[in-house]
Amino acid sequence: MADAADLISLYSKRILALAADIPHADRLADPQGSAMKRSPLCGSTVTVDVRMDRSRVSDYGQDVKACALGQASAAILGEKVVGASRAELVAGRDALRAMLKQGADAPSGMWSGLEVLTPAKDYKNRHASILLAWDGVIEAIDGIGAVDACAEG
Repeated sequence: MADAADLISLYSKRILALAADIPHADRLADPQGSAMKRSPLCGSTVTVDVRMDRSRVSDYGQDVKACALGQASAAILGEKVVGASRAELVAGRDALRAMLKQGADAPSGMWSGLEVLTPAKDYKNRHASILLAWDGVIEAIDGIGAVDACAEG
């Protein structure tokens, strides 16, 4: 059985692999919604663009300038975001936040890949960076609703 140091080493390799290969790493040319999020503590920034088809994400782009943990989180989001509903994204973000800040179990199901970030719970100064892309995509989706409401008025 692996000891804690071996597990951290394994996680570190996986985190670096995710950070090196972020899906949807280009901004969208014509998004319906966009949001830029910045962590004041570490300076990480993430800008996300979304297009929606009814209640699901149909296209996604992200520009991630963050630490390896923030990049890995954005990569995990990027793997599953297309086809996801706002509710699924909120559930993923909230489960990630609970894992980091409250010691909850790692998310299961659709967002089980977030388990790789479990060791980051001990690095509170990185939590904001890890959550940036998640907060950004939800804000971008919510912004579409505000634009739609203005168009109707």
